[in-house]
Amino acid sequence: MSGIPAEATVIRITQPGGPDVLVPDRAPVPEPGRGEVLIQVLAAGVNRPDLAQRQGRYPPPPGAPAIPGLEVAGRIVAVGPDVERVAVGDVVCALVAGGGYAEYCVAPAVQCLPVPDGLSPIEAAALPEACFTVWTNVFERGRLRSGESLLVHGGASGIGTTAIQIARARGAVVFATAGTGEKCEACRRLGAVRAINYRTEDFVQVVRELTDGRGVDVVLDMVGGSYVARNIEALAYEGRLVQIALLEGSRVELDIAPVMRRHLTITGSVLRPRSVAEKGRLAREVEREVWPLIARGEVRPVIHATWPLEQAAAAHAALEAGAHIGKIVLTTRALTTAPAA
Repeated sequence: MSGIPAEATVIRITQPGGPDVLVPDRAPVPEPGRGEVLIQVLAAGVNRPDLAQRQGRYPPPPGAPAIPGLEVAGRIVAVGPDVERVAVGDVVCALVAGGGYAEYCVAPAVQCLPVPDGLSPIEAAALPEACFTVWTNVFERGRLRSGESLLVHGGASGIGTTAIQIARARGAVVFATAGTGEKCEACRRLGAVRAINYRTEDFVQVVRELTDGRGVDVVLDMVGGSYVARNIEALAYEGRLVQIALLEGSRVELDIAPVMRRHLTITGSVLRPRSVAEKGRLAREVEREVWPLIARGEVRPVIHATWPLEQAAAAHAALEAGAHIGKIVLTTRALTTAPAA
């Protein structure tokens, strides 16, 4: 691979633990295999699954790099056999199963998307994980349609800020929960008609009042635990609860009778272990359905802060602190020297 260094900086997890177990190291630059591309990373998103992997609770799927990082933006510098749609020199963002916290990262070509016009690499790096997750869960599994209502828990998170914007742009009425007045205001600015401070308000009661007792059509939840039963209370007839994370735990006690009486659906999914073919399908869906919303300025990633790649530990500490609104992104040294797209 001409012009590509033999080694580059990566972030390793030395052992399960707190943010301090993330340390910069040097490693051979990977080579793209069949259907893969090598990306010179300019920026990489930081996500809660990265925290779980660092803590030893979310190992990478078989064959994935042990280096954390699930989304990147950068320039393609090499391609493997049987690569279509993208070429050396293209500036892309990509969903990966691991390896994003590095100066060079391999990605399946079908999981690469063009960086939308007008977006910086930092903004582009914040798109794949959130957009793939929101599209497959809210619109495929949750079947949210224009004119319906959506309750987004964690509305100020990377997933939450993305879900609010996409759902609003597609004609849904959006409610959101958040834990501070500042976060609630951010949710309203992004398009939520009502932001509920879960520390001082009962979201079930508020949603019921706002919908004249009907409830919402879809709930997007990343909390689990005690929220599950309350989410069911907040759902309308034939409503759908979509579970995407379990911050409060996976064990729940549930009266199933309301699910039966009101014809409710409880569903959920995980993204990282899915096949390349399935993620490639999702990439095309996201490009067709979400990218035009970004081009029109109706959806834009919310960036809370950036840290240099070598300071990944500080970025993890910030995400764990929970004061962020939107996404936290790592940047590499190549970002400051990258030519214009």
